[in-house]
Amino acid sequence: MSPGPAAGLPRIAPKARLQWDEVRKRHVLLYPEGLVALNETGAAILRLCDGSRSVADVAATLTQRYQTEGIERDVGAFLDGLAAKGLVTYET
Repeated sequence: MSPGPAAGLPRIAPKARLQWDEVRKRHVLLYPEGLVALNETGAAILRLCDGSRSVADVAATLTQRYQTEGIERDVGAFLDGLAAKGLVTYET
């Protein structure tokens, strides 16, 4: 079980990979049992999840990039949802 956002740095799980799906014309998170179709924001979040940034760091980068505020909770909820499916892990 992963430690969660307060204790770790998010990373895409080894069983999953982020890639562009030419047929769907969108990014997808592929894993052995299927895929998750992502919108632009979801793909941007996952591109930043390399195990070296905290959820707060990811949110800060996106806040600066998109000139928006108060997204840390949404980023955390998105990543927690993927973690519950085993698609994101939190490294310590």
